[in-house]
Amino acid sequence: MGEPGDTGRQRILHAARYSAQGLLASWRHESAFRQETALALVTIPSGSGSGRPASRALLVAAILQVLIVELLNSAIEAVVDRVGDGEHELSGRSKDMGSAAVLLSLALAATVWGLVLLH
Repeated sequence: MGEPGDTGRQRILHAARYSAQGLLASWRHESAFRQETALALVTIPSGSGSGRPASRALLVAAILQVLIVELLNSAIEAVVDRVGDGEHELSGRSKDMGSAAVLLSLALAATVWGLVLLH
């Protein structure tokens, strides 16, 4: 962690390092993140020729939000697993809710892509 007094450039450098560590950890330990990253690497370039800049931005945003939600879901799962190995209703519920968030983000991305490409 950065020092409490870190400001300005030092804080930005620390934040960038932590973000890179989070992305690398997700890549190494989360197969869903790797699959969704592959999806992003295929879909984002394929959407670059579709219509106006606003449409292209919407397509990219829809895919990036899938990755964002997956990162948050993975963080929830890591914290739940850190707290304990035993089954607990709240642990299961939180993991299920994270999974549901990923599912809805994928549905949103599919809907946005479908509507933009059909229009």
